[in-house]
Amino acid sequence: MAELARKAKSGMTPATVALGAAGVPFTVHSYEHDPAAASYGEEASQAMGVAPERVFKTLVADVDGALTVAVVPVAGSLDLKALAAAAGGKRAAMADPAAAERTTGYVRGGISPLGQRKRLATVIDASALGHPTVFVSAGRRGLEVELAPRDLVRLTGAVTAPIGRG
Repeated sequence: MAELARKAKSGMTPATVALGAAGVPFTVHSYEHDPAAASYGEEASQAMGVAPERVFKTLVADVDGALTVAVVPVAGSLDLKALAAAAGGKRAAMADPAAAERTTGYVRGGISPLGQRKRLATVIDASALGHPTVFVSAGRRGLEVELAPRDLVRLTGAVTAPIGRG
């Protein structure tokens, strides 16, 4: 138990462990999470002083009965029709939060596209490729990882497509 507490304090999560194991350069950024924050992503952007276009939220949707991860900028929202098309499906809806948590192994507001309990099909908004680095959840509220978008795409096995709105 003491080992788990040490890992939690040091920023080690399944996501950071996966990045380290892959030998991918990344930087961990932490901030004090405010439980009253209306938006986890906007909170991260403001707390770290990073443009919201570079901070991406991880959402879990149901595409034709299969859970699918969507990674979009916190400044906008997910276009469910575009996600369905990018994932090769017909219909998409937001997944049940309990199913998303159970399947990924992360809690809502801290779901990372990396190091998930069960690897899900992933679609990353194409805008990520326009930045030298992007920020995604490191697997815990108040903890983000910064990495090259191409590394994120490679490690998640993602496809990129314009799935964000706004």
